[in-house]
Amino acid sequence: MLGSARFGFPWTSRLSVVPFSKGGAIHGSAFVAYFYLELANLSRSGMTTTAAAKAEKKAFIPESILKKRKAVERIAAERAEKAAAAKEAKNKNRAVIFKRAEQYVQEYRRKEREEVRLRREAKAHGNFYVPAEAGLAFVVRIKGINKIAPKPRKILQLLRLTQINSGTFVKLTKATLQMLQWVGPYIAWGYPNLKTVRELVYKRGFAKINKQRIPISDNSVIEAALGKFNIICVEDLIHEIYTVGPNFKQANAFLWSFKLSNPTGGYKGKKVPHFIEGGESGNREEHINALVQKML
Repeated sequence: MLGSARFGFPWTSRLSVVPFSKGGAIHGSAFVAYFYLELANLSRSGMTTTAAAKAEKKAFIPESILKKRKAVERIAAERAEKAAAAKEAKNKNRAVIFKRAEQYVQEYRRKEREEVRLRREAKAHGNFYVPAEAGLAFVVRIKGINKIAPKPRKILQLLRLTQINSGTFVKLTKATLQMLQWVGPYIAWGYPNLKTVRELVYKRGFAKINKQRIPISDNSVIEAALGKFNIICVEDLIHEIYTVGPNFKQANAFLWSFKLSNPTGGYKGKKVPHFIEGGESGNREEHINALVQKML
């Protein structure tokens, strides 16, 4: 027989209540059965404690990760708020832009009808109608940089015509007319119409922002640079250029010089002689529109 106090197991204090004992002693088979039962209980309780410890370990999150999560959530909320505000402002600007475009179309049509009326009225009285002198010119460089005197070279640089087939708008004044006379053999220029101005801006227009050539992909690009001059969209820019408005200097400086292609079909004559002599250089007045259409 085995005594209960002889073994140092934690269940020995309960051996007196084991149903298989007789007079304080335990039979061998009963003791073995009870031994394995208590061993299973101990292993089960140990596994439960280990699982609880693992769960507690998993539940623990470092403070740095919590701070990072809060920062990410705050940044996401700020971005969403800014996006909503930008969308609302864009919707408001869209209505303003649409209304301005309608006004510009009405203004252009009114001007065309007035030109037709004055021309018919002059013809009815046996006179000739002389339109107002053009205030806008489009200048295209058609000759390279070889063998150019210092003064014409500097004028071409001031006109931002540093490459062949590059073009730019010029406000016609006494000073600019003299400059165009100096560089006449190297350029072709004339008076662009509304269609030419619009297609140049839409098809070949790039913005000059921080000395970088940025595509005009959105009205926000124009508004960010020229919003203080009340120019917030492409139609405002076209109107300011075509009508030579009070902010023409800023609007023209905003546009990067136009990079055009060689004219489709090539030049019909030599470049050096004047246009009226069968060449390509010099002032060609309204015929500049046909040349630009070939170079777009």
